[in-house]
Amino acid sequence: MDHSPCDVESGLRALIARGYQFVHPSDATGEVLAVVGVRVHGDVVDVFRLDAEDDATAIRMPADEENVFTPSTWLWRTSGPAAHVLAGLLALPDDTTPGTSGGCWIPGRLGTAKWLAAS
Repeated sequence: MDHSPCDVESGLRALIARGYQFVHPSDATGEVLAVVGVRVHGDVVDVFRLDAEDDATAIRMPADEENVFTPSTWLWRTSGPAAHVLAGLLALPDDTTPGTSGGCWIPGRLGTAKWLAAS
């Protein structure tokens, strides 16, 4: 699904408003390598990683995933310019937990998936 890009600063503020907790991994000299936001809600974990304005990744994975920074399973994933990644992440369903209301994830192109609610 294509989403209109959002302003990066506004997108980050929206993530904070949704309860994302941020960490800033740094190298041995203290230089920040990335900005990483994580949020656990319902039966899923959402992770946003910003390496540069043109290099960001977002992943939604099951809450039982052992390593949220290098997951072996994900329900949705995208990468690219931060504005597009933030728009896609913010467009994900936020008020329901996939799997509890009936439906399934349908695999998409390039490692993405879409939640298809049962009718």
